[in-house]
Amino acid sequence: MVIGVLFQKKVEILTGITLPYSTQIGEGLYIGHHSGIIVNANAVIGSNCNISQGVTIGVSGRGDQRGVPIIGNRVYIGVNAVIAGRITVGDAAVIAANSLVTRNVDSHTTVMGVPAVQVSDNDSRDYI
Repeated sequence: MVIGVLFQKKVEILTGITLPYSTQIGEGLYIGHHSGIIVNANAVIGSNCNISQGVTIGVSGRGDQRGVPIIGNRVYIGVNAVIAGRITVGDAAVIAANSLVTRNVDSHTTVMGVPAVQVSDNDSRDYI
């Protein structure tokens, strides 16, 4: 276990990506650029997702609302987006760059802003 932790820290330092071994990740995860990516150990990421640089997928909330995101399949997450709390991001959703997502995101939609709101019914088809 100690060797595994040391290896993980080495990878974090070299790549700038914190992706704990306990994170549930579907096949086909794509990380286009290194640096500044932080994923909570309890997060769930579906298949064929695309995570850009500077993304945080983390814990937020209070009491019963405290938790981490569940991200569906084929989700595109733009540069410097933050997805936090006990929320669900639906399949084929697009999270625009620099967005703060703290509420559920419907499948096949695009959200953007701080806080993120739905701006389009376009999905991730052209991004992934």
